[in-house]
Amino acid sequence: MNCDDADVLMHALVDGELDAGHAREVEAHIAGCARCTVKLRDMRDFRAAMVPGALRFKAPAGLRARIEGKLPAAPAAVASRRAVVKGFALGATVSALAASGVLVMVMRTDDERRVLGEMVSAHLRSLQAQHLTDVQSSDQHTVKPWFNGRLDVAPPVIDLTAQGFTLLGGRLDYADAKPVAAIVYRRRVHVINLFCAPAPAAPRRQAKMQSLHGFNVRSWTENGLNLWAISDISPDELTEFGEKFEAALRQ
Repeated sequence: MNCDDADVLMHALVDGELDAGHAREVEAHIAGCARCTVKLRDMRDFRAAMVPGALRFKAPAGLRARIEGKLPAAPAAVASRRAVVKGFALGATVSALAASGVLVMVMRTDDERRVLGEMVSAHLRSLQAQHLTDVQSSDQHTVKPWFNGRLDVAPPVIDLTAQGFTLLGGRLDYADAKPVAAIVYRRRVHVINLFCAPAPAAPRRQAKMQSLHGFNVRSWTENGLNLWAISDISPDELTEFGEKFEAALRQ
């Protein structure tokens, strides 16, 4: 690994988004490179400065009294002990349900972000290691059978050469600790990795465009598959690729 490669991955290292293998590679390079050691220290100092520990502000003691003094008086009411207890119980139940929902949403978002980071790392690894394809062919009838027996699902391999996206081949890759199919395309001099992983219970999900570490990612779910198209082409071109792929898939 050289300094240019480390520059690309160092932000992900600081944010804790690298898988263990890439983290070790970056850390090994930094250990022997004075320039990158200084840069990593600066990044961590900057991150620490952006996340101060004391963000809590305590309101003045008299603020509550001043606010209550401006509110209309509440009507007098006598509540039974049972009504009070039932009110507390209902409030606790609602709060628990709301908290659990928020927790699930946060965990789901964090997990999606982690998987997205691993997909981008796999894309970057394929470019750096000169291991873009295991089976090199522009013939979809050659690439698709190559995956037989290597995955639990047959990935869709579609020739989009006539639409401006040349099929280069495919390879077996790993993300989220599972084997995934990578179908490789070229747009002019740019590489597009289309990663496919089984999602048997997932409903069809509309495409979402994101950007991470300088790469654009179009992700969606269809036909029991999670799909991620990753490249450094523009979001519009990557959207065009995804739409043409989906249209051909439904024919």
